[in-house]
Amino acid sequence: MDTEKKGFKNIALNVVSSKVDHRGFGQGAIDLSNLSSIIIDGDEAYIDIGAIHAKSRVEKGVKFSPNKEDTPNGRRCWIVWIAVERDTEGAHYAGVTACEMLVDTEARRGWKILPDHVNKLDYALKRRYIIEGLSDTEKTVLKDLLIEHNPQWWERSPEELKEKLA
Repeated sequence: MDTEKKGFKNIALNVVSSKVDHRGFGQGAIDLSNLSSIIIDGDEAYIDIGAIHAKSRVEKGVKFSPNKEDTPNGRRCWIVWIAVERDTEGAHYAGVTACEMLVDTEARRGWKILPDHVNKLDYALKRRYIIEGLSDTEKTVLKDLLIEHNPQWWERSPEELKEKLA
């Protein structure tokens, strides 16, 4: 079906968009255009926007349970939700929240609390910084990735984020 001919508007998901004003069609809906996700797996951090739909590299093929004891050999991984905001000075990291999960790749089993992941995504969009639980190593790899991805965004980010990742 050709949506343009029928009068429907296409909805696109633009992660970290350069748009400043999002008015009109879809107004009032959750705007994910300035949201991205980072996976922390051990001492490695990388951007993986598949996490928005629970299809990140570490989540693919894994059946998740809300019971931690179902994943006794799981390694600890994190999904970190990142919201970017643009103001008169430019873009900066405006919301950063971390969600823990356990993943046993060999057994294809994992543990995560889905409501926690959804709430933390929402908190990132609401410009909060919640990174409790991250080890010093995990904080370092996250900070390094944020700086490497865009040093100017890091420089313009609030001191609260910099202190939490120090």
